[in-house]
Amino acid sequence: MRRPTDLDALQQVLRAALGTAEPVSRLAELGQDAEAFAALDPAVRERPTLIGGGSLYSPTSPVPTPQALADLARRSDALDVHQILVPGVRRTDDTGALRAAGLAPVAAEPECVVRLTGEVDDVLRTRLGADRLRDVRRRHHAVSQEATWERIRLSDLDAKPWARAAFVELHQRQAERKQRAADQPQAADQHECGGRLDPYNADALDALAQGALADRAELVVRRRDDAVVQAGLTITSHNGRGVYCLTQAIDHDDPAVRDDLYKATLYQLYVDARTSGLEWVHLGRGAAERMRCLGADLFVPLDHWLRAEGGPPPADGQAEPALSRFTAPPVTTVPVPGPARFRRQPRFDTVDLTSNTNPFLGPESQYPHLDTTELAHTYLSTIAALPGHAGVDALSTDHLLFTSGAVDGVMLLLAALASPGESVCVTPPTFPLYTHFARVLRLPLVEVPLRGDDLSELDTAQILVADPRVTILCDPNNPVGTRLDPEQVHTLITGTHGIVVIDEAYVEFSENPSYAALVARHDNLIVLRTLSKAWGLAGARCGVALAQPGIIEALRRLQVPFGFTDASQRAVRDRLTDSGPVLAGIELIRAERKRLAAALAEHPAVDRVFPSQTNFLLVRLHKHDLVMEQLHDAGIAVADTGHVIPATCRISIGTRRANDTLLAALSSAR
Repeated sequence: MRRPTDLDALQQVLRAALGTAEPVSRLAELGQDAEAFAALDPAVRERPTLIGGGSLYSPTSPVPTPQALADLARRSDALDVHQILVPGVRRTDDTGALRAAGLAPVAAEPECVVRLTGEVDDVLRTRLGADRLRDVRRRHHAVSQEATWERIRLSDLDAKPWARAAFVELHQRQAERKQRAADQPQAADQHECGGRLDPYNADALDALAQGALADRAELVVRRRDDAVVQAGLTITSHNGRGVYCLTQAIDHDDPAVRDDLYKATLYQLYVDARTSGLEWVHLGRGAAERMRCLGADLFVPLDHWLRAEGGPPPADGQAEPALSRFTAPPVTTVPVPGPARFRRQPRFDTVDLTSNTNPFLGPESQYPHLDTTELAHTYLSTIAALPGHAGVDALSTDHLLFTSGAVDGVMLLLAALASPGESVCVTPPTFPLYTHFARVLRLPLVEVPLRGDDLSELDTAQILVADPRVTILCDPNNPVGTRLDPEQVHTLITGTHGIVVIDEAYVEFSENPSYAALVARHDNLIVLRTLSKAWGLAGARCGVALAQPGIIEALRRLQVPFGFTDASQRAVRDRLTDSGPVLAGIELIRAERKRLAAALAEHPAVDRVFPSQTNFLLVRLHKHDLVMEQLHDAGIAVADTGHVIPATCRISIGTRRANDTLLAALSSAR
């Protein structure tokens, strides 16, 4: 509801609710935003305030034009009301006109959207997990057995006077209940003013029913016998793709019963929206953690903009994220490419005619979602709960970039952070694509081999003497399987003038900690992760780069937009929110790794099994060429690493049957 005609209609509703010719109210009366305004001076909260832009009913307010703001100021002067409020402005909008008009931001709760990317149960299972989905379905079933469900178009409300009366009465009771809660002693210092605005009183409802939004608005009603126990209000978006859930009022003082009805009704709204071919349900403003538990997966940050003497200080202009000091000079001169610049500017509630795609061939004709903030939050919160990941909860979504596999991250960081003539250091034996990408980008290569019997020791002194621009460490190592000495790694991070990249593709199989949390403390550290290995999503092509925001911004400037498909995003979200099978699989792999390593160590064809903290084993063979040939003839493929580490092969941990087949084939290759 960001069209001027819609906002004008909502302004009329607000005037009716207030019973005034102009939308003037005290901030202290605006109950739903009490917390946002609580930190302001009490005098500011008590003064009459002219409410402009979108009304309080609108999920968000587009930034008024300079002309509209000038008109608002003139009206303020004429009314002798010297405070102005423009509520619920998206932080991603260009707010320069608001700043120029002397308004300042007050942080509000985000607007929250449930995107219906599939069948409702599948969506909620992915977002909430199977247990919470069962709870929601149980509540919905129990409520549906006791109460009917009706939807009444607001333009037909005259034919249902009982629905109008019930809606008004329930909202009046809800306002009184909230007022009683606000009048508790512990909150008294914030609510000296007494009553609060009921934005859904009889006059407001009548104004809405008689206005331009009536044909898109519906009352949703639940009745138990002849008594209405719940009444809500929804409005379909002007682009016909979603629905706004504006309010619900419930006739019960028991919080548990209210919660049951609320969640059951939201579930029913999701089902109705999906059945009608809609793509999203807007839940309004709210705390992100609470709304996640209701299935929301898009959170748009908002501010209220206020002009008031003694109010919040003016805001600085919006600035691009500061680039890392390591950014290659050409990258500093280019913006994030194409539509990715607008990744955090939501378009769910617009008529989007920007993409030049075929609108008649279903959702696959749309480009993938570019705003992966919520998925990044899910990833960080999931890995923060894993063993060896203490401190990851200190990272924000600004520390993360999704890439097309971890190898894409390597290419991006070399292109974004290294200039011609600046060297790249690798520590062979290691993953060969590091060298490949460095050569493709014509970057000088420095090789400092690993040392020690287990190939797990860095020659830190030699690396520091070489003074490379980028040092890439594979830890756990591929193809060896060992972990590096963490003291040596820390010495390198703190001692080098360049960047240290740690590829942790196999870290979930390791008993030693990840380095992920360290990116918050070191501006020269990048940790690469993948969902291809332990998470079993090689086909989804999802890598993760973790680094300080200035590095992430530099990488984003080179990344091709739309490389992370919606199908891949759904697969990743589903796997992250149901990590139990992944963790069980890791334990099975560790157990098979131990069993297979022990069996191979005793095998006559095997000279040595290297210690491993991965899902593979590096094995040195007595008769390398003969064994490799006989395994090939037996239909068994292993990675021949003899050209890197003499007489070796790398064996992935398979199922017990596959591993036993390997052992049997080796027995004939003595």
